[in-house]
Amino acid sequence: MDNVVAQIERAGLTSEVEIVQDWLSRFDRGLQEQSAQAISDLLADECHWRDMLAFTWDITPREGKVAIVHELLQRQNHAKAGSFTIAKDSTPPRRVKRIGVDVIEAIFSFETATGRGKGVVRLLIGEPKAWILMTALRELKGYEEKIFQNRPDGANWREFGGMNWSDRRAKEQAFEDRDPVVLIVGAGQSGLSMAARLRVLGVDALCVDKHERVGDSWRKRYHSLALHNQVNLNQMAYLPFPATWPKYLSKDMVANWLEHYAWALECNVWMGTGLVEARYQENEGHWVAKVRRGDGTERVMKPRHIVFANGIVGAPKIPRLPGLEEFKGKVLHTHDYKTGADWKGRNALVLGTGTSGHDIAQDLYGHGAHVKVIQRGATAIASVNAVGAAYTSYYKENLPTDDCDLLAQSATYPIAVRNAQAVTKVQNEMDKELLDGLRARGFKVDPGEDGTGYLMKIRRTHAGYYFNCGCSDLIVDGKVGLLQYDQIERFVADGALMKDGRVEKADLLVAATGYQPQQEVVRELLGDEIANNVGQIWGLDDVGELRNMYKPTPQKGLWFLGSGLSQARMYTLYVALQIKARAVGLVD
Repeated sequence: MDNVVAQIERAGLTSEVEIVQDWLSRFDRGLQEQSAQAISDLLADECHWRDMLAFTWDITPREGKVAIVHELLQRQNHAKAGSFTIAKDSTPPRRVKRIGVDVIEAIFSFETATGRGKGVVRLLIGEPKAWILMTALRELKGYEEKIFQNRPDGANWREFGGMNWSDRRAKEQAFEDRDPVVLIVGAGQSGLSMAARLRVLGVDALCVDKHERVGDSWRKRYHSLALHNQVNLNQMAYLPFPATWPKYLSKDMVANWLEHYAWALECNVWMGTGLVEARYQENEGHWVAKVRRGDGTERVMKPRHIVFANGIVGAPKIPRLPGLEEFKGKVLHTHDYKTGADWKGRNALVLGTGTSGHDIAQDLYGHGAHVKVIQRGATAIASVNAVGAAYTSYYKENLPTDDCDLLAQSATYPIAVRNAQAVTKVQNEMDKELLDGLRARGFKVDPGEDGTGYLMKIRRTHAGYYFNCGCSDLIVDGKVGLLQYDQIERFVADGALMKDGRVEKADLLVAATGYQPQQEVVRELLGDEIANNVGQIWGLDDVGELRNMYKPTPQKGLWFLGSGLSQARMYTLYVALQIKARAVGLVD
C-alpha cells in the first residue's frame, strides 16, 4: 500500500470528514481482503484497540500493530465486520488534543454478521494513522431494543372488558406462572439499569433486594451524603435527570429517582427479598435459586442467569483493634451511621480517611461534635472543584451522553494510566495550597501508584481516596483533629491510649474501614467451589480490565455489575447484549 499521507494529499483530502472516511474505507477493505499489511499500514507505531463484543464477544484490549492485526483478522472470520462509515447521528469528526496528543477524533458505525456497532478512532494529525481504535457492539440484528414499539394506536389505546396497565404489571411482577430468565440481585442503579436493558431486549428479568423500598440502598445512608461527581456524568439509561436538577445530587434525590425509574421503566422488582442460596445445574443449563421474601415465604426459581448487582463489596468490615472490647463508648461502622445530631459537644473519633471517613467527620463537626480522624494509610486527595475541572472532560464538551460514553470507553489500560497521570498532575497544581496544608498538619497524602492519584485507585482497589467537599479544609484549619493510627497503643475504656501516654477521649468511634470483598458474598450464597473458581471480583486482571466485571466469568450464567451510576449506564448494555445473544443462540 502507498503511504497513506501521500495518498490523501494526492486525493486532495483536507477536511476531517474526508480524512476519517478515507481511513475507514481503507480499514474496511483491509478486513474484507484479510490483508495484514493493509491494516498494519493504517495503524500508528504506538496503537491501542479495545473491543466491546463486536469482534470478540468479550471486553478485549490489544496493544501494538502485531497483536491488533492478528486479533482483528482472526476474529474477522466470524465477525464479518464491514460497512465502516462515519456515524451520521453522532458528533462529527473534529480536531482535539487527548493526553497531549493532537488527533482527529471520530465516531463511526459498522455492521457485523450478528449486529450493528459504533466505534471511536483517533488519527494522528499530519499522519492519519490510528493511535486509538475502539469497536463496540450496540445492537443485535433481528433483536433490536423494543423502544416505541408498545404504543397502541387508534381504538386500541383504551381497554374495555380486560386488564389495564396496572393489572398487567401486577400479574407480570408476581411471576406466579413462570420463572425469570435472569435473576438480578440488587435493585440499586446497576440492578435497575440491567432490568431496564433486558426488558427492552425482551428478556424476562426479576430484581430482588432486601430493602423495603426501591432506593433504600441510598436513602438509608448517612444524612449528609451526596454524589461527588456532577449530574451530567451520572445520567441513567433511557431516562435522563430533569434539566432543573443541581450539579451534585443528594442521596435522597438519587433514592427517589431510583424508585421512579423502576416504575417508569417497568422493572420487575421484589423488595424485602433476598437470595438465600443458588446452585448451577450444568446439564440443564440453569440455576436452582432460593429467595426468601419479607413474610418468610420462600420461592425456588430456575433462572438461566444470575447477575450480582449489589455493589462490589459485602458485609461491613470492622478491624480487630487492640483493646476495643474495653472501650465503653459507642462503636459504629459507617454502614450504620446516620447523623451527628446526637453527638453535639461530645468527643468522636473516626477511623479511616477515605470518602466515608471524611464525610462523617465533617457531618459530626457540623453538628457540634469534637472530632478527630485517625489515618491508617496515605490517602489520595483531590478537591471536588479540581475533579470537576480536570476529569470527565468529555462530559463537559456539550456532546450527547452516548457519544461521551463511547469516547470514555475507548481507553485501554496504558492509555488510562497516562490520562490519570496527566489529570492528577493538573489536579495537584490546582490543589497545591490544600495539599501543602494537609502535609503541614501531618496528613499523609498519597500521589497514587505511578502518579495516577485517585483515578487508578478506583480501578485497582476502589478505596483510599477522597474528593474534598470541605473536610480537608477543616483538617488544615485544625477544626477537625488528626491522629495517626501507628501512634495509638490501644483502645481503653474512655478512648484511645496513645504511645506517648495521653488518652484521646472519645464517646464515639466510627469505623470507616470498608467492607468485605464481593467474593465472600459469592462464597456465602453460591458455595466455596464457585467462589474459588470465579476468584477476585474488581481490581485489574492481566490486561488491565476489571476482574469478572461486565463480562463472562469462569462460572457459566454468573455476571457481576458494580460501581457508580455512569458505569451502570454504560456497561449494563454489554451485559444485556451478551445475555440476549446467549438466549437466541448467537453465543454458546
